[in-house]
Amino acid sequence: MTLTVPNSVYAERRARLAAQLGDGGIAIVPTAPERMRNRDSDYAYRHDSYFYYLTGFAEPNAWLVLTAEGHSTLLCNPKDAEREIWDGYRLGPEAAVDALGIDEAYTAAELDQRLPRLLENRSCVWYPFATHAGLAARVDGWLTPVRARARYGALCPARQADLCLLLDEMRLVKDAHELALMRHAAQISARAHIRAMQRCARMLRAGQEVREYHLDAELLHAFREHGSQAPAYGSIVAAGANACVLHYRADKAPVRQGDLVLIDAGCEYDGYASDITRTFPANGRFTGPQRALYDLVLASQEAALAATRAGARFTDPHDATVAVLAQGLLDLGLLNTNQHGSVQDVIEKRAYFPFYMHRTGHWLGMDVHDCGSYVEPSEVGTVSERKDPLSGETIQDRPSRILRPGMVLTIEPGLYVRPAPGVPEVFHGLGIRIEDDAVVHPGSCELITRGVPVQPDEIEALMRD
Repeated sequence: MTLTVPNSVYAERRARLAAQLGDGGIAIVPTAPERMRNRDSDYAYRHDSYFYYLTGFAEPNAWLVLTAEGHSTLLCNPKDAEREIWDGYRLGPEAAVDALGIDEAYTAAELDQRLPRLLENRSCVWYPFATHAGLAARVDGWLTPVRARARYGALCPARQADLCLLLDEMRLVKDAHELALMRHAAQISARAHIRAMQRCARMLRAGQEVREYHLDAELLHAFREHGSQAPAYGSIVAAGANACVLHYRADKAPVRQGDLVLIDAGCEYDGYASDITRTFPANGRFTGPQRALYDLVLASQEAALAATRAGARFTDPHDATVAVLAQGLLDLGLLNTNQHGSVQDVIEKRAYFPFYMHRTGHWLGMDVHDCGSYVEPSEVGTVSERKDPLSGETIQDRPSRILRPGMVLTIEPGLYVRPAPGVPEVFHGLGIRIEDDAVVHPGSCELITRGVPVQPDEIEALMRD
């Protein structure tokens, strides 16, 4: 399946950005550099998300310059028959205008020559702050010859501004083309999770040795088989107690009968990420304690999903999750009522924190932890203070973001039980997380990752097949 985003979509995004640059504004957007892995081997190239959002152009060594009047200039690698033998096809500036819908294009070698002229007589230069090493110094270098022409009447931009402030808001709400790509990425990732689950149970039934890397290999196979360019992030495949390490990476640990396996993995498709976590019994059958803890995490996710809709706050799903987990931890004896008090006490004192130490979600889009403020822009000046009950530090809170249709976020509650005094031994070493990707709609949310089961009975049935 191939999904094509027309040039008109990128042109419309550039027009929307240009309208926000202010009179005389100009924006400079570089793509990502190529990076050396070791010796003469490079890491697989991945474009800069901001640049790609505005151009749809995935080649390295490219720059976009956009004026407030909407004029776009691309600087990119030139055609080079010899280099194309080694590195592959280059579009080149001659073809870029028609192919990308750009107004004009030049070679990247002309960057230092053309930028001062483009910056001359502009009021403000916008570029992404703190995302490209050395970019601020390069901008200063381009402004130096502009200042030198002051005696000839040239005006130098008096202001520099962070372009991320504008682009983050644009990228936060996804359009129909973006959502189509994200749904497709989610479908591919769901197939990958199913493949890994089934291989795990099949190998154990056959008496074969199973390692975490066997399951990681299934994920990578399914990603590429269905057209994904790469994983959206380093896949987590954690067997047994390894699941209690939040950012554990797939390694060589054995997967044993009776273990739970936590897989947090998602592919990237045409620049857009997916992000799924499933926890399943390695042999396809939950034990009693595993099922009890899993049911609790699932109930907390269902509460979070019910709280995810347009008009709600970003923090509402997290608060809903914590309320369910707090009660469940008391019910299962992981927290002691005599010591920790009521559910409200557990929440206020953050007594759940040893078992649940992360938030319930994050923005998702071109980046797996996508850009966008978590504070409501219209209420950024409203500040309240509170003392953290665990650290004792004073924390300043601002009103959380109001969810709008088209925003995409993950919903990922979890519980991680490490051996500790007072913690029932039957739960020791159990790590459970369930994560789905949710598109915000009026009155509800759409889960785009449920192509892989989440109900425990359905997981067991899948792994019997």
